[in-house]
Amino acid sequence: MSTTNYPLLERVNDPADLRRLPRAELKALATELRAFLLESVSKTGGHLSSNLGTVELTVALHAVFDTPRDRLVWDVGHQTYPHKILTGRRDRMPSLRQLGGLSGFPQRAESEYDTFGTAHSSTSISAALGMALAAKQRGDERRCVAIIGDGAMTAGMAFEALNNAGVADANLLVILNDNDMSISPPVGALNRYLAQLMSGQFYAKARDVGKSVLKNAPPLLELAKRLEQQAKGMVVPATLFEKFGFNYIGPIDGHDLDSLIPTLENIRGLKGPQF
Repeated sequence: MSTTNYPLLERVNDPADLRRLPRAELKALATELRAFLLESVSKTGGHLSSNLGTVELTVALHAVFDTPRDRLVWDVGHQTYPHKILTGRRDRMPSLRQLGGLSGFPQRAESEYDTFGTAHSSTSISAALGMALAAKQRGDERRCVAIIGDGAMTAGMAFEALNNAGVADANLLVILNDNDMSISPPVGALNRYLAQLMSGQFYAKARDVGKSVLKNAPPLLELAKRLEQQAKGMVVPATLFEKFGFNYIGPIDGHDLDSLIPTLENIRGLKGPQF
């Protein structure tokens, strides 16, 4: 597939190339990545919407974490086309899901960036926890990240992993991609809880008021942004994930690189289980 219309994307042959790009160019890279994905999948078939939903998240993860030394474990695997494109497999995308071509899922034999072979759902937290515990035992400072969707989050295996991770004292980050989508509509008590968490208006209104008051004082506005997450902890009742022993941060807009990258940079230096 020609990449002549993707000047930034064709410069990224691995995540190290991405990390060398100026921060200001990452939004344009995400735009090109989304356009390339649309063009590619329209020819090969495959999972489209789930991958369109992880474009900015994928860019942010590879920009912040030192992959492949740091481990990214993608749940289900339907959402990893952007990951494949940014990890040296862009030119092979025309072979996606074809005999002898690229797998539609992460595959360890295919790339060192595919740290766990995922197909069925809800295995990512367990796998990433195992990697984090192994790193701790070896005295390795690598970070381990599990990316799981709200559909996969309802499975018992995911909750077993949360239960263990909350007391394991391992450097594990779990990212919940709450897009309200799965093979069938997500239902049940957890889905209701996530909907309530995402629809709360208190923080959005408080943030907007603060921005309007501080818009003419940029240093104060920047200070307010930095304090926002810390201040939240003083007024928010503990979340379900905090009850499991995780430090909970969020929710944030998964398509906003200006929020994703600083948040991930802050989390990267934290010890213990993060959600």
